[in-house]
Amino acid sequence: MAQHMAVIAPSLVATPLVDIAIPVYNEERDLARSVRRLRRYLDHHFPFEARITIVDNASSDATWAIAQGLALELRGVRAQRLAQKGRGRAVRQAWLSSDAAIVAYMDVDLSTDLDALLPLVAPLISGHSDVSIGSRLAAGARVHRGVKRELISRAYNLLLHVVLGTRVRDAQCGFKAARADAAQRLLPLVEDQAWFFDTELLVAAQRVGLRIHEVPVDWIDDPDSRVDLVPTALEDLRGVWRLSRELRSFAAIGIASTLAYVAVYATLRLVLPATLANALSQLLTAIGNTSANRRFTFAAHGNGAAARDHLGGLTAFAVALGITTSAIAGLHLVAPHASRLTEVVVLMSANLLATAVRFILLRGWIVPARQPSPGVPIHLHRSTA
Repeated sequence: MAQHMAVIAPSLVATPLVDIAIPVYNEERDLARSVRRLRRYLDHHFPFEARITIVDNASSDATWAIAQGLALELRGVRAQRLAQKGRGRAVRQAWLSSDAAIVAYMDVDLSTDLDALLPLVAPLISGHSDVSIGSRLAAGARVHRGVKRELISRAYNLLLHVVLGTRVRDAQCGFKAARADAAQRLLPLVEDQAWFFDTELLVAAQRVGLRIHEVPVDWIDDPDSRVDLVPTALEDLRGVWRLSRELRSFAAIGIASTLAYVAVYATLRLVLPATLANALSQLLTAIGNTSANRRFTFAAHGNGAAARDHLGGLTAFAVALGITTSAIAGLHLVAPHASRLTEVVVLMSANLLATAVRFILLRGWIVPARQPSPGVPIHLHRSTA
């Protein structure tokens, strides 16, 4: 486990309502300016007592010395040092060591407009939500960044929607907060210690039924960002694959369903026309597919909604039937004398596409057998600054 040291200024007596972690690695140029700016904002514009926790994760420049100096000089600033790198590791350490009711973090470049801080924590204070995140992709956000980063961000979040079923628009914005009790519950579920930490935290929150609030933010890209896009993207993809238990389960069931479909179709085709054999084969395998996915993929076999789920499964079946029927009709139009083997190959390809569509539809319709726990308002401590 990484060892850390903490420097706490003598003025840190009152327990803050909000503790804002700033993870840093080799940020000697920007650290002091950013922390002073944030502290001024908290003192003059933020209505609640707040602390800044600088977490230096293995910097090799003067970052740690600067962090110690700021902790000794400024009210409401503390500093910690970790022996290992990793933004997720830094945020985890700051949150676990905090005594505040709300824990947050933001990037040291302060790319997000600080006026979004109060809207970020307000739903946590009221008990409306358990986790709150800034979003550069939500309606009302104003973002200034290059086309490449914009496209990468949108593609990544689309991937999360399709593969992991996330409902948030922007998983990676460096501006997040959580109720301390929610953070204590979530952090043991998060394995990643680096950049995928954000995504895994949100996936864990969604899977255990916590409520996530998304705040549109004004955001300006930092041209001197330390993020190396290619390695970070590859790391994120590995993280997505690790969390895609639903997709892997669905894929296994889909393969079994496809093999069953081929066997049933080949048998029925001996006595029925291609379109009718396809329809019956799809119907029979769709019922079994929905039952298996309710139990093994979506953990919904105890949600008390079997009839609704099977209705959704039959709707997905209708969509799949449309895809495969169009494929076989198109084949017969283009190649009227196609062999039985060609028919099967075309239908298997169309069935794989239909399976992907079915996955997206079923995950949206089938609700796991779990309910979110209610939140309660947090007792407020007004800032005396």
